[in-house]
Amino acid sequence: MEMRRHEQEKLERLLRVVERKSAERKEKYARVLDILPYGHPDDPRPVFQRKPIIQAIGEENFVLMELTPKKNKMPSVGERVYIGEGRRDVIDHVNKRLKYEELTATAKISLPQVLEEIVRAREKEFIRIFNEAKPITPRLHTLDLLPGIGKKLMWAILEERKNGEFKSFEDLSKRVRGLHHPEKIIAKRIEEEIKEEHPKYRLFLRR
Repeated sequence: MEMRRHEQEKLERLLRVVERKSAERKEKYARVLDILPYGHPDDPRPVFQRKPIIQAIGEENFVLMELTPKKNKMPSVGERVYIGEGRRDVIDHVNKRLKYEELTATAKISLPQVLEEIVRAREKEFIRIFNEAKPITPRLHTLDLLPGIGKKLMWAILEERKNGEFKSFEDLSKRVRGLHHPEKIIAKRIEEEIKEEHPKYRLFLRR
């Protein structure tokens, strides 16, 4: 009986940890990719019966999602909107997750620029990929997964960081010749992971 109670307590503690981590991962803010004022074009209902919808991407975990705005509230493309718990000024509710293929043409065009803005806003976090990148296999390095970084540039980064960690994207670009706009490189990798439903290696998206 004592052992059974002990196991039950362990299970309950584990569940609390899982629930807490799940809450920490939940998106609080999203960036608007496209606004459809009359709903999705494939909606068979008459236009006057449709509600406007928004296609957006979460800032934290890069979750693609469909949102419904509040009445008489219509954000612009690229705008940051709150979708977390409590009072929401613009968004009424989150409808569902989306796959990349479900995005409109406008949303797909907006995605790279919006991702760059998110990466720049989280620069201190994303510069760590260049400071902490390690080999994945004897023949594959984490930096190999970043678009536009070949072996020559990879070794240049690894050699230069021996002189001290990179403080910012600007610092990285100044110290490593040939490496321009790191935020674009990271944003491009995130976009690739979003497009590929089951990528072999994930740097930025959770499973």
